[in-house]
Order: sequence, then structure tokens, then C-alpha cells
Amino acid sequence: MTAPRPFDAERALQLAARTFEIEARALTGLAARQGPAFAQAVQAMLEGRGRVVVMGMGKSGHVGRKIAATLASTGTPAMFVHPAEASHGDLGMVMAGDIVLAISNSGESDELAALLPALRRLAVTFIAMTGRPDSTLGRHADLVLSSAVDEEACTLNLAPTASTTAQMALGDALAVALLDARGFREEDFARSHPGGALGRKLLIHVRDLMRGGDAVPQVPPAASFDALLREMTGKGLGFAAVVDGDARPLGIFTDGDLRRLIQRGTDLRALVASEVMHRGPRLVREDALAVDAAGVMEQHRITSVLVVDGDGRLVGALNSNDLMRAKVI
Repeated sequence: MTAPRPFDAERALQLAARTFEIEARALTGLAARQGPAFAQAVQAMLEGRGRVVVMGMGKSGHVGRKIAATLASTGTPAMFVHPAEASHGDLGMVMAGDIVLAISNSGESDELAALLPALRRLAVTFIAMTGRPDSTLGRHADLVLSSAVDEEACTLNLAPTASTTAQMALGDALAVALLDARGFREEDFARSHPGGALGRKLLIHVRDLMRGGDAVPQVPPAASFDALLREMTGKGLGFAAVVDGDARPLGIFTDGDLRRLIQRGTDLRALVASEVMHRGPRLVREDALAVDAAGVMEQHRITSVLVVDGDGRLVGALNSNDLMRAKVI
């Protein structure tokens, strides 16, 4: 390797711009290279009895891992199998009926070529994603997806750059076409991403976060003010529900209500719960989404809601802290 030249900031920026231009052209050209084989590949993956098994060596392998992950998270069962490891036992992961997507820019990967006889015996559908449809992989494939590019962004035209960008985009195109054909929805995406923000919004219900049982502060309408205050402060939620004999909420009394009574100089000792409660409390169903409960709190500028079952009986309580801990808000 020759001695490094002095750093030139302007040259670095020029090379960055050149890289973007070359890779943008590669992606634009990619669309023109797709034809019936792309649609056939989507149909094969859609109707296949097994999984999509993605394979690739080197940089194509790194791209392949991402493509397999994207497919799996958007409704198409997929996994990555390293070709070199497949020759030493991991081929047992591939089953008859699977779709094998082999990625190689040159189409001449020795590790992939060595697997061709075994894959044929397994009766899989073999799809090659390659920059050279006339290569070894291309000639032996059932379907060929062209990922060819006119040039690499590398100034030596050697390092995989534009070619791997094209492979990545082609994998994304397969995933998008498949999720559309499957009718994949936000709810389906959330089930594949339960730890993500969308998963929390679409999968977590009020019943999953609410305080229930004895943790819910509640008193009957005739409860003394002293009993009401003990219940509210003892449960530590900053409010107490007032419920009838069937556990249906009649009202709510909060810390804010207490402060307002004190400011007015009201004689609290003679009061009962029904006289100080705020009627018509905000309620949410236990089967509602937690994000919808958050919307009720935001709309009405409150920090807590009472939770009821399908018959309108009090079963829990939910406050903004519960929602924040679950990262719903």
C-alpha cells in the first residue's frame, strides 16, 4: 500500500457526492432490469410451502442477513444460512419446499456453486440475485433477479459499493411486494416488533397496565369524608372512585378537588363522598388500547382514568405514570 496522501477535505466531499450519484444511478437502473422474473419470484415466495432461505458470501452475505430479517419482520418466514457453514451441516436447515435466494454479484461464488447439486436434490426453488445472469448461479437458477450495476462507487471499481446497494434495494422491493400481496397491516407489523414503539401502541391494552383489585381506591357514596381521604391517600393514586353497590362508578374525588375545598374553607368533617365527588368521571374499557387511554387523558387534561369491564363495573385504574413506564407515552 502506498503512503497516504495528505488529507484533503474538499476531495472527501467530492468523493462523497460522486458515491451518491453512482449509487443513485444504480438504483434508477435497477428498475429497468426487472421483468417477469421478479413477479414470479414474489409469487413463488408467496405461495411457497416453506421458508425463504437467503444465502450469500462476504458483503453479499451481510446484505443477505438484512434481507432475511426484513422479510421475516414483514410477514414472510425467512432465515439466513451461511453457504460455507451449509457445506458442513447447516444445509440440514433447508427443507424441501423452501425457496433459496442466493446472492452473489459475480454469480461465481465457489461456496454457493458447491451447494447446487445438494439443493437440486432437496427440490427447492432456486432464485439467484446476481449482477451476471449468465454466470454459474444464473444458469442453474429457476429464476434470476438482476442486480447488475454499471460501475462501483469505489474509485478502483473493485470494492462492493453500488452493487451491494442494489442488492439491498432489490431485497427491499421483494419484501414490499410480498407484504402488499399478503395484506400485511400495521397490526401485523406490531406483532413482529413487540418491543418497538408501534408494538407498544398496537398491542398493549389497558388491562395489561392498569392497577386492579385492592390497589384501586374506591368507597361507597355514603362513606365519610375521613374514610374517603384515608382510601385516597392509602392507595397512593391521588384519587378515589365512588361506586354504587354494583361497583359501577358514580364519581371520582381527586387531590385537586381536595385542594379546592380547602381553599374555599369548606367544613370537611360533615361531608360524605357523594357530596364532594366529581360526577361523570372519565372511563375506559379494560379491553381498550393503552394508547387510546392516553388520548383520553390528553384530551381532557387529566392524569388518571377509571377502568371498567363490559358491564360498566369498576375493575381498575390507570394513570399517566403507568403509561410512561410502559413507554406508551
